[in-house]
Amino acid sequence: MILAKDNKLKKINFGTAIFLVLLLIEALCFYFCIFDFDRIFSTETEKLRYYTRISIYFSVTTIVLWLLCNSLKTADQWEKAVVLRLGKYRGLKGPGFFFIIPIFDKVDKYIDQRVRVTSFSAEKTLTKDTVPVNVDAVAYWTVWDAEKTALEVQEYGEAVTYAAQTGLRDIIGKHELADLLQNREQIAGDIQHTLDEQTNPWGITCQSVGIRDIVIPADLSDAMSKQAQAERERQARIILGTAETEISEKFEQASERYRDNPIALQLRGMNMLFEGLKEKGSLVIVPSSALESMNLGAVSGLAALNKQTTAKDKGKD
Repeated sequence: MILAKDNKLKKINFGTAIFLVLLLIEALCFYFCIFDFDRIFSTETEKLRYYTRISIYFSVTTIVLWLLCNSLKTADQWEKAVVLRLGKYRGLKGPGFFFIIPIFDKVDKYIDQRVRVTSFSAEKTLTKDTVPVNVDAVAYWTVWDAEKTALEVQEYGEAVTYAAQTGLRDIIGKHELADLLQNREQIAGDIQHTLDEQTNPWGITCQSVGIRDIVIPADLSDAMSKQAQAERERQARIILGTAETEISEKFEQASERYRDNPIALQLRGMNMLFEGLKEKGSLVIVPSSALESMNLGAVSGLAALNKQTTAKDKGKD
C-alpha cells in the first residue's frame, strides 16, 4: 500500500509541476507587458485601468491553468484509476492520459492489476493432534475486477493478508502433523481454495499458494529423528531375518537333493575344496565327518600330490 501511495503522490506532483511552470511563464509575460506599457500611458488613471485589466486577466488565466492542469491525470500501464464524481462512482480510467472535471471529479485511488506476492505465517498454531507448529507461506494473487476491489473493500492488500493468515490457521487445525509434513501441495491447494472463495467477491483471485517452511519444536524434532532411526533399524532387522529365512529354505532344498544323490554331494565337496586351494598358501581345515561322508580324504590327498608335483617340475625348470 505504501507503493500505491507513492505512485499517487508522484502523479499529483506531476500535475502541480505543470501548473507551476505555466504559471511562471504567464507571470513573466505579464511582467514584460507591464514594463513595456508603463511608458505609453501619460495619466495615472489610464495606468490604473490598465493594471486592473491586467490583474483580472492574470487571475482568470491562473484559474484556467489550474483547472486544466488538475483535469489532466495519468495512470501507468498496469493501473486503473477509480474516478468519483461528487462522491459517487463514475468509472475507471487509464492507462495513459485521461481528463476529469476539476472540483466535481477526483481520483480516489490507483489499483495495481499486476500479480502481487504476499507472505504470511502462522506462529505456534496447534495441529489436529495438538502439536504447536510455525508455518510460513506465500500467496500469488491479482485484481481481476478493479471496480469490485474499489467498492467492496478498503485496504485490499491488508485484507488479503489477514484472510490468508486466517485460512492457514484453519487448515493447520484440521490436519495432523504428519499430513502437514507429507502433503504440502495438498495443504497449499486447500489454502488457495479457501482464500479464493473469500476474495472473489472483492474482485481478487488467488493464483497459487506455496508452503515455504514448517518449523516444529526442537524436542519433538529430536523425538521424531529417534523414531525414524528406530524404524530404519527395525526394517533392517526384518530384511536380515527374511534373508536368513530364505537362505535356510534354500539349504533345506539342497539337502533334500544331496540326500538322494551322493555323487552330487561329492562333486560339491570337490568343488569347495578346489575353490579353497586355488589361492597360494591357503590352508583348508575340513572336519573328519565331512571326509568320511563325502570321501574327501582321497580327494585332498590327490590335490596335495598334484600340488607337490607341480612345484617340483617348476624347480627343475
